[in-house]
Amino acid sequence: MTDDHTPTGTRVGVDVGGTFTDLVTVRDGRVRVDKTPSTPESPDEGVVTGLHGLDAPLDSVEFLGHGTTVATNAVLEGEWADTALLTTEGFRDAVEIGRQTRPDIYDFDATKPEPVVPRDRRFEVPERVDERGAIVRDLDEDVVRDLAGDLRESGVESLAVSLLFSFEHPDHERRVREILREEGVDASVSLSSEVLPEIREYERTLTTAMNAALKPVMDAYLGSLSAAVGDFGIDVPLRVMGSNGGLMASDAARERPVDTLLSGPAAGVRGATHVAGRRGVDDLITMDMGGTSCDVSLVRDGDPLVTTDTEVGDYPVSVPTVDIHTVGAGGGSIGYVDTGGALRVGPRSAGAEPGPVCYNRGGTEPTVTDAHLVLGRIDPSGFLPDALGRDADAVRDAFAPLAEAVAGDPDATAAAARGVLRVANANMRRALRVVSVERGYDPREFALVAFGGAGPLHATALAEALDVPEVIVPRAAGVLSALGLLISDVVYDYSTSMVRRLDDVDPAALRDAYESFEAEGRTELRDAGRTDDEMAFERTLDLRYAGQSFDLSVPVEGAVDGEALDAVGERFHAAHERRYGHASPGEPVELVTVRLRARGLVEPPDLAAEDRAGDPDDAIRETRRVGFPTAGGDGGAADGNRDDAGTARDTPVYDRGRLPTDATVDGPAVVEGSESTVVVHPDQRARVDGDANLVVETGGAGE
Repeated sequence: MTDDHTPTGTRVGVDVGGTFTDLVTVRDGRVRVDKTPSTPESPDEGVVTGLHGLDAPLDSVEFLGHGTTVATNAVLEGEWADTALLTTEGFRDAVEIGRQTRPDIYDFDATKPEPVVPRDRRFEVPERVDERGAIVRDLDEDVVRDLAGDLRESGVESLAVSLLFSFEHPDHERRVREILREEGVDASVSLSSEVLPEIREYERTLTTAMNAALKPVMDAYLGSLSAAVGDFGIDVPLRVMGSNGGLMASDAARERPVDTLLSGPAAGVRGATHVAGRRGVDDLITMDMGGTSCDVSLVRDGDPLVTTDTEVGDYPVSVPTVDIHTVGAGGGSIGYVDTGGALRVGPRSAGAEPGPVCYNRGGTEPTVTDAHLVLGRIDPSGFLPDALGRDADAVRDAFAPLAEAVAGDPDATAAAARGVLRVANANMRRALRVVSVERGYDPREFALVAFGGAGPLHATALAEALDVPEVIVPRAAGVLSALGLLISDVVYDYSTSMVRRLDDVDPAALRDAYESFEAEGRTELRDAGRTDDEMAFERTLDLRYAGQSFDLSVPVEGAVDGEALDAVGERFHAAHERRYGHASPGEPVELVTVRLRARGLVEPPDLAAEDRAGDPDDAIRETRRVGFPTAGGDGGAADGNRDDAGTARDTPVYDRGRLPTDATVDGPAVVEGSESTVVVHPDQRARVDGDANLVVETGGAGE
């Protein structure tokens, strides 16, 4: 796929997914998209294979960005380095005890995840500082030296050091690292005062241990990839997408791999933000639906919301990440009837192999993709030459048990398919409400940007159910994460906890913290090739009411003085009101954590498409019988059940690549692209904008 724009040089973004490695190249006014099979056993091979198809001189490459799942997969599979933990005497088991929260409070058989560091690799160090950083007990260096000898002989690959209140007094942790080096311990070392200098002992220790466990894994991967890229003839620094939605240097990612755990999804959110921003839309909800899951996120005023409360697998990770909520609803999600006779969909997935039944690769269980096939919404033969049709025996047989449960007739395949889509949409609708309504945002004031292979199939019904007035389907919907790498800024986050009443905060101490962060940020951004004019610094404070255990991040504007802190307090009350529906201006406010984000601004490539003229009717491939719900039938769109009941209609199927600029398509219609298919429901209207995005007016209430 190629489209015009006007950049200089060649910019390359490579995103490694579970099934495909996506490569987007921008050069000489053209955008080129390539896909190559991923190589999970050796992810760097898939990247290099993709680069072999690069349609540009290697010496013209001026930027290479990379989104990776290496750290994520290591956590999910428990395949990390042999790691030891050194912690304050008496706190050896804090990382295993964790919090009192349980995934299901009524499950008496619930088990906790395996600790990142097993108990026989956790060691105590005599020392103690208090909550203000005052030394209560000096570090016992002799004990540390004895431990260093044992660790040296054990052959441990990586070490985590997490001492109590080290964010207030990091000297003890630094001295432990010095002693380990003096005693010849040849292992990487992660200090909690550098990885996550914040309160909450369990989260800080766990995040530091995870960083330590991932360092050898990520170091080996990025080292191998950088060498392979260099040998290939591309002589530019490798940039890696961080979980916070910004790029970082490869060396920084090797030192802090815990910051890359949501690398790919974060890049997709950045890509969606850019696409919407070019339309003047700064408030949006993103929806990335692939084969196994659906990731949703919210963007406000052109910036994705960021959280420090994220889980990867069974582990809470407290580094700044784009606030992404994931549900097990994808194109490969399997529909089934549970023991109570209810229809369920996911989280179990058919994956890429064997995949949906219609892929004709051995799959036997009905999936969301198969449901779309049964209703005539997709034609898998367009991208899989051996795919099955909707009337194939294998497809009917797969849906027979569901049809019996839903309609009492094993031949009621269409009713079963509508049931599968209804349940899948209900799962995703809840996810969209989590990131919007449940966090104090009205979805009627946002646009929905849908991408991934399956997202555009569902987005128009979901948007109408939530009264979202507009759905934007980018032209590169299937590779938006790779595209996001090309437009993302370089971003580094710095923080330190400073727990005290806001009224007791010394503005001078706060200024010192910000000045230290900014100096560190300037150094890292200059190393990334950013000039002072290309740097921006965003200051925030995490605040809470005294006695609360959760906090909200509030921006700090202007000079840091008493007046600025009063303004921050007022903004906190307003933020609390919006998020939780109430505020207590008379209650004392407590400072928790000081944060600064250093941003190296990047000039994104121009992604405007070449104007295409013509008649939209010339883009019609065929007319197909497609299942749509009856207006108002069984709840209709009012509760998001567009796919609950309905009949088949003769529906035009458009070739998206042939639709002219500014063309309008009235629903019902199906618009098929090279990477995704858009369903335009009755009474909806789609239009092709100047960037070749498909914009669907859903009939939602809007503002």
